[in-house]
Amino acid sequence: MYPKEYIQFLVHFHGDQDFFECHEILEEYWKKVDNQNKESLWVAFILMAVSAYHHRRENYKGAEKTIKKSRALFEKFKEDIGKLGLDGTRLITLLQKQNYFIEQKQIFHPYHLPISDLSLENHCIELAHSMGMSWKNSEIISPNIIHRHLTRDRSSVIQEREKAIQKRQKS
Repeated sequence: MYPKEYIQFLVHFHGDQDFFECHEILEEYWKKVDNQNKESLWVAFILMAVSAYHHRRENYKGAEKTIKKSRALFEKFKEDIGKLGLDGTRLITLLQKQNYFIEQKQIFHPYHLPISDLSLENHCIELAHSMGMSWKNSEIISPNIIHRHLTRDRSSVIQEREKAIQKRQKS
């Protein structure tokens, strides 16, 4: 019923809190199903994960910029959020609170998405446990997860940027 990648996103968001992985998983999915549509509901989820990643690393400027974009997209798709097993009103309220915490430069505290579909949540809990993760993890997060972007291979990202620059220069 729900895309596999979306379920993986939820598992990582609530399990190991690897927000970088959340971003990676849904970005790949978005490219397959709604490529280049920056007004996609999937982009709202991606930006939310990016904001949480920045906030936890105390990059308040990046966190604020991305959470505002995320919230605006979620507001645009408020009616569709329920189709993904979440309470849209509560999600937008949650993001407003997170935006306030970011503006006040408060230290990041994990938050949980308002899953309204109990069978979806149970499936995510089972999957998290099968992957060795607790659900709604309150444990200390590894620095490897907190600073994950420092260890990734960026060659494909750099290559894509170079192609985009060349394309713009030809136009």
